Amino acid sequence: MTQCIRLLSDPHSGTALRSPDLFSSPSLPTSDPFSSATLTYTITGSDSYAAPSAFPINRHSWIHIFPEGMTHQHPDRIMRYFKWGVARLILESEPCPDVLPIWIDGPQQVMNYERTWPRFVPRAGKEITVRFGEVVDSEIVWGPLRERWRGLKERARRRRMLESGEELSGTATEVLGELQNDELKYGAEAQQLRIDVTLAVRNEVLKVRRASGLPDEDPKRALAETYREEGGKEAGRVGGRNTDGSATKPGL
Repeated sequence: MTQCIRLLSDPHSGTALRSPDLFSSPSLPTSDPFSSATLTYTITGSDSYAAPSAFPINRHSWIHIFPEGMTHQHPDRIMRYFKWGVARLILESEPCPDVLPIWIDGPQQVMNYERTWPRFVPRAGKEITVRFGEVVDSEIVWGPLRERWRGLKERARRRRMLESGEELSGTATEVLGELQNDELKYGAEAQQLRIDVTLAVRNEVLKVRRASGLPDEDPKRALAETYREEGGKEAGRVGGRNTDGSATKPGL
């Protein structure tokens, strides 16, 4: 997630927060990315990968994400709730990234969960459509949400500095893409804000889905609580479906 936030951010923006391992020069770093700790990131704590965001030429990138976070096939082409990662991308990237909603329909026919042998072979002759919406108006849609995030960060900063005895006028060190405060990670207000952002993103995708001719979904489909209450133990198994008729498989 940290790498994605940094890749979305503009290294030449005057408002962008910079961490020590990010470069302002558009030239590539001369260090070996596989041996320099400042140019790598870890997932497990023991592995090491070259950090794509350490190369300024990669910054301010286009990132294509699937906010459901898993493969989800429903006979009525209904989406699952969106996971919170997309909220972090919108709230924490600097400046606010452009968001272009896309509706993709048809891959569920190419690799349907109920396909028979040979299961590993994609089914040919199926129609796949990709429909693009309009770029979301960042000021209108994301502006108020990002303002709430800035206010939450400021309150957390003040509380932290008061507890540590630091001067409130001091400047707290922030590292782009990293949350170093439990209130910003797990606080009820932060969690609700992420829920609000994911619902807003999902609504933008629903507009594109509606434009494809599909009927509106039941609003409860946007909530994680719906799947906790209605999901089944057979979800994701070959030949098995959730109680709502969908089949799911966790993403990589």
